[in-house]
Amino acid sequence: MRVLRQGLNDIGKLDAFDLVVVGAGGAGLAAALFAALEGAKVLLIERTGLVGGTTAWSGGTTWVPGNPHSARVNPGDTLAAAKIYLDQAVGTRSRPELRQAFLDHGRAAVEKIEAHSEVRYRPYPKHPDYLSDLEGATLCGRALEPLPFDGRLLGDLFNLLRPPIPEFTVLRGMMVDRTDIHHLLGMSRSLASFKHAARLLTRHVLDRMRHPRGTRLVMGNALVGRLLYSLSKHPAVTLALNTTLADIDRRDGRLIGVTLQQGDHRRHVTIQGGLVLASGGFNRHPQWRAKLLPDIPAEWSPGAPGHTGQAQELALGLGASLGEGALSHAFWAPVSRRQRADGSSAVFPHFMFDRAKPGMITVNQRGERFLNESTSYHLFGLSMQAAHQSTPSIPAWLVCDADALRAYGIGMVRPGGRGLAPFLADGYLSQAATLDELAVKLGLDVTFLKASVAQNNANAQSGTDPAFGRGVTAYQHNLGDPARAGTGGNPNLGPLQTAPFFAVRLYPGDIGAATGLATDARARVLAASGQPIAGLYAIGNDQQSIMGGAYPAPGITLGPGLVFAYLASQDALGRNAY
Repeated sequence: MRVLRQGLNDIGKLDAFDLVVVGAGGAGLAAALFAALEGAKVLLIERTGLVGGTTAWSGGTTWVPGNPHSARVNPGDTLAAAKIYLDQAVGTRSRPELRQAFLDHGRAAVEKIEAHSEVRYRPYPKHPDYLSDLEGATLCGRALEPLPFDGRLLGDLFNLLRPPIPEFTVLRGMMVDRTDIHHLLGMSRSLASFKHAARLLTRHVLDRMRHPRGTRLVMGNALVGRLLYSLSKHPAVTLALNTTLADIDRRDGRLIGVTLQQGDHRRHVTIQGGLVLASGGFNRHPQWRAKLLPDIPAEWSPGAPGHTGQAQELALGLGASLGEGALSHAFWAPVSRRQRADGSSAVFPHFMFDRAKPGMITVNQRGERFLNESTSYHLFGLSMQAAHQSTPSIPAWLVCDADALRAYGIGMVRPGGRGLAPFLADGYLSQAATLDELAVKLGLDVTFLKASVAQNNANAQSGTDPAFGRGVTAYQHNLGDPARAGTGGNPNLGPLQTAPFFAVRLYPGDIGAATGLATDARARVLAASGQPIAGLYAIGNDQQSIMGGAYPAPGITLGPGLVFAYLASQDALGRNAY
């Protein structure tokens, strides 16, 4: 693979590529790799100086029903069950033929990329679908996680990999996944955990002698690292960083080339096969954001900086159209925000480690609970916005007691209850000796906050949450902690009673685009007439989500991103997967 950090002139004026891919996130890297596996000459352009996009910051989970690994943990699952589940979860919000294409070709996409590259997945023993009470849902098997990857194999390319969110690492750059966290927290109670933690810490100490961060990659960083390493083995691939798509050229109704821009330099290249848009979606396009996500500042988004919508805008100029009918234009998570010492902003998604646990509640600006804290992060974000229409709920407050803080941490505050001073000093974390004092500090109604806590404590005793149904599904239980449940046995409900009390502000943050360019089942971008625009494809968050703005499972952006990357590359190169 040839890497161009600067110098588009290194691309010859007569150079012609079989496939040009815009965006080096998870979907774009996969499309480039699938094409490279076919022997194609590929140009991959990335507007930033780093590879990985938001995928590099994600958990890396990839949801593909019927994948070749699912039988190891869930031998009874079927594609028919997955179809029933998606039909219920998504319904008419997306076109069923696209969902069917995803189901039909998911296994082939995973098998191909694993058989011919360094990308490797594993099924987690328990990783439930998010709407686990619907028919066809499963507790495991459909969600794949990338295996950890040794970043040292990348050599100089390691510096091109977008680092993880610092707040998701420990000890100045050591990445950890859920298994590692379990062992780190239990290293004083288990010999196996002690050995696991010792290996991690020893590796990290050695890494920091040679690298600015740890080289043991997990989650999204591992997936991107594996994709990048695999691409590096293909000499016919060119990666152009700090490069934008300036124009798309057509002749006689067919796409023939693109104009690229890198700083003040432009270069036209010819395309013989197709152009795949995988630039990450519209989320940082100022006008589209104002229209599609009104009243949600871009500063609340935990997504990577490259998703400006520029490539989609060029496609619209060719007659493409945005998809319609989605439940929401974006996918959501509650986030907390803090300014780092270097002046940059940290936006921390509250996916699974705190809000759903016993001893934690979320209240609006009156001090009242207003949602199910244990629901999926997407529904949590939507609920915040819906509630805010009647009662100020943005920001909301995630409130916990000292026992919960020690057990789970809260947001950017680690478990254990130590090192609180910096978080208290800059206002990220609020602390009070009593609920009355906490209410005053937060500007809440004392009566409402105390009533919310009292009701939570009663719910913990009974094991039920009559108002919001907290802890009634298998998915919610998976986020809870049965060891700290109240007397009612609900793993998501526990008493909030041990002083001091703490709180962190929560905002709804968009984690990805659900609305994108309308495509057919081969990822071909459609004109307003419904006919494909020859040679133009959209995948990842540039494509209208087949989930229709719903979020039925973990990895429902990366899974379709992988499968439609496979379909788009095959179609563009004339190797139709159908």
